[in-house]
This record gives sequence, structure tokens and C-alpha cells, in this order.
Amino acid sequence: MKRLYDSTDAASIFGYSSKLLNRTLAEAIEIIDPTITAEELLHRGKGSLGNMVEEFFFGYQPNSDPQPDFHEAGVELKVTPLKKGKNELLIKERLVIDMINYFMVVEQKFEDSLLYKKFLLMLIIFYIHEKDTLWKDMKFIYSVLWAIKDKDLEIIRQDYYKIINKVKLGLAHEISEGDTYYLAACTKGQDSSVMRNQPFSKIPAKSRAFSLKPSYTRTILDFVRNSGKNMATNTDIAPKMKSLVSIEELKTATFENIISKRFEPYYGKDYKELSKKLNIDIKAKEKSKYARIAKRVLLKGLNDFDEAEEIRKAGIIAKTIRLESNGRIHEHMSFENIDYQEVHDTDNWIDSRWYEIVNSRMLLIIFRQEDKESKEWIDEKRYVLDKIVFTSLPNDVIQKAEQYWNNIKLNVENNTLRDENENCNPKDVNSFWRISDHKYFHVRPKAQTSKDLTESPITGEPIRKKCYWLNNDYLKYLIKLAYGDEWDKKFLA
Repeated sequence: MKRLYDSTDAASIFGYSSKLLNRTLAEAIEIIDPTITAEELLHRGKGSLGNMVEEFFFGYQPNSDPQPDFHEAGVELKVTPLKKGKNELLIKERLVIDMINYFMVVEQKFEDSLLYKKFLLMLIIFYIHEKDTLWKDMKFIYSVLWAIKDKDLEIIRQDYYKIINKVKLGLAHEISEGDTYYLAACTKGQDSSVMRNQPFSKIPAKSRAFSLKPSYTRTILDFVRNSGKNMATNTDIAPKMKSLVSIEELKTATFENIISKRFEPYYGKDYKELSKKLNIDIKAKEKSKYARIAKRVLLKGLNDFDEAEEIRKAGIIAKTIRLESNGRIHEHMSFENIDYQEVHDTDNWIDSRWYEIVNSRMLLIIFRQEDKESKEWIDEKRYVLDKIVFTSLPNDVIQKAEQYWNNIKLNVENNTLRDENENCNPKDVNSFWRISDHKYFHVRPKAQTSKDLTESPITGEPIRKKCYWLNNDYLKYLIKLAYGDEWDKKFLA
């Protein structure tokens, strides 16, 4: 096959990818090389859709060469699937860049790694994954030429060394996707149970690969969506987002240290003192007052946590927590409503939205009840900003999260999505985990009204929305670990 593009020029490769868009691979091949029939494509096509695009569309044989796919142009090709959610297309899986060799990686500086070379410029082609559809018949919808540079590259560099340092400490078996922000050391689907030796410990570790987090890939998808076109590049136009930190700050400190320092001047102050200091008007009965304060400390003009570039790209779960004087937490932690359609369409929990959530980094902004008597606080409790905690769920709890998702999946497939109090047939009542089960997680509605409905993916009938929840007793345990020896000094027994 004669190449119809210049393989040494990134712009030419990017432009050529347009011939795939709004077409299936079979339709695109029919136009660029009619000598290859659909039957031949089906017969010859092996492996993934990405391999087929390499061979039949771009005209080069897939190989094990670790260099970027178009090495002369410095472009890495990634063909990645989207799946259908209830209201929009969702990222189906992680964008895997390179397998991790535990023995080699500890000797490599980030700038000398193949990961770095592949990250510099990527051609990412999105397609819609359809169940029971042949690779050749899946439709491509977006093409993005994406450069990872500046601040993104610095955060990924910090992520890289965080992963490497665990390997150096003989803790490769404790690596978690929740350790990092943009770069993840992910297990790979069917290979998630494969174990490898590690250099500084006799304990085997899971086989892992460097990948971009789905939250980061989602910002790339949003970038091309918001462009109003089906092709876009950030090589000349960067996405406009509110930034929490600068490249200059990241050159001298980690992201977590920068954010921690930002909160320190406000520790020990209640919302009344903070509202004056931050120049924001807060009413006593305002339910979101603590979240408003946290957003204002993070960045002036930040209305929602995920408006911040770093929070959105990293998928950080930012929450304000109120601790009573005895260390109790009244509220359980809610995440997002369960997308039953997404659960139905997801076969492997590693590709689920829930897997992404529980493997996210969490930022907990903690307000502690202060018991000092004051006439000013007769009618309400006084909470002071006490600490911020960066944390993630450990691997043993992630295993419980998998069981939790499997239970949700079972109820979705059986269409047992109703509660006992909904006056329904007993066979339609769900077996979701409840708070009283004490299994770390539970399912229940977040909305206060029974009229907040979604649809069953099985029958289309209206079903009350329900939410993913983390139990408050485990949340307290996580926070207590972060406080360490301070806990007993600050909280009554």
C-alpha cells in the first residue's frame, strides 16, 4: 500500500487521519485502497482495532519497536474507544502508553525513558465501541494531535518518580492508581492477575503499565468536543481552564505541597473569621459554606472544584469534612449517581466508572468542631479549618469495591433496582449493600425526592436514582491515619 501522507511530518499524519472520521475502518479502506475488500479486511485483521488501523490505514506493520509509532515525526498513535452512557459518550478504558519493567525502570530518569518520548506528541483517534460489532465496523468520530508539555509534563514527571520510588522501596506490590494524578500505573484488563518479580523485594507485584488516567483523557475528549470540530490540536491552542498551580511552583515543590501550603495560613479559623479574611459573604444557614471557603482558598473565582484544571485532569475527588469534637463524622461520603446504562454496558469492572472513582486521589478539607464557649456561637456549632488530607483507598479496600460493583452489576442485569418501600413486586427488590452491612460502601439515593428518576437499561421503566457511597466509619479511619499521633491530642475519646 502506497502511503498517502508524509510519515516524517506530524501535520501530514494528523491531516490524513481525517479520512477515518465519521467512517468505519472498512469504509475508509474502501476509499483509500479499494484493492482490499471487506472480506479480506475481516480475514487479515488480527488483534486490536489499533493494530488494524496501523496496518490497513497508515500502511505499516504493527511491531514491537518501543519507539513512537511514527518515529521520524515523533508521533505516537493511540486508537481508543468510547462507550455510551445514559446522556453522553464516556471514556471506555485507560490510554495505555508503555508496560512497566520493574527492573529497568528504577535505573531510568524520566527524560531518558521511552514513556517520555511517546508522551511528547500523540495522535489520539477516538471510536465508538459497540458490543457484538466487528472491529472493521466500528465508527471513528474524533482525531486529536495532543502534545503533553509545560505544567502537564511536570505533574506527570512527579507522578513517574512517585511510582518509581515505591519500586525502589520494594513496594511495587503496593502501587495504586490512587497514588498519582495524571499518570497511572494501571493493571491491564485480563492481565490484572498476572504477577511479576520486583528488584527490591521477594513479594511478587501485579503486572502494570504506564497509562493516562481516564480523567486526563476525558479533558482531551472535551477539548475536541468544545472545538466544534471533529479534529483539534493543542500544539498551537491550549485549553482554557482555571489553574491552581504554575509551572514555576511545580519546579520547586510537589503539587500536594503547594496546595497544603496554601491552606496553612487559615488553620484554626472558623467560617466567620474566614469569610472576613477571604472577603466572601457567607450566611449561617448556607449549607455549602465550608465548600465555598475551600474553593476560595484554592483559587479566587473557583465556583466548582472541577473547574480547576488540575482537579479535572487528575479526577481528584475534593470534599469538605466536618469532624465532631469526639472525632465522629455524621455524614457518609457520596460520590455520583450510578449510571445504570454504563454499568450494563461494562463487562469488566476495571473499565467501569466506579473503578475510576475508587482509584482517584482524594483531597479532604477538614473542619474540626471547637468546643470553646462563646456567646457568638450559642445557636450553632463552631468548626475551624484544621487540616487538609491527600489520600486514596488502599488495595484491600479496592478489592471490596470490586465486590460492591459486582453486586450493583448483578442487580442491574436482573433488573432488581427497586427498594422495599416502593410497593413493588418482591422479585424486583434490590440486594444492594446497605449501611447496616458495614462493608465500607453502600447504595442509596442522594436526592431527597422520589421524583428524581432515571431509566432501567433492561426495560426502560422509570427507576429512582441511587448513588455510590463510602461509609463514614471507614472515612473516619482514613482521616485518623492521616492525623497520626495528633488524633488523640485533638479529639476526645
